Amino acid sequence: MIVCVCNAIREDEVRQAAREGASCTRSVYRAIGRKPRCGQCLPFAKEIIAAEHATA
Repeated sequence: MIVCVCNAIREDEVRQAAREGASCTRSVYRAIGRKPRCGQCLPFAKEIIAAEHATA
């Protein structure tokens, strides 16, 4: 599933970054090598990060 349309970031990329230690959306985007643009994806990305940390 696409999380960020502006940057074409997929859910699995966000999950992988969270598993590798990214703790917030800023660190996830940095790990992927991109920056948020419109910001519409940030709430969904936060949910994914939280879910990954909850299962870790």
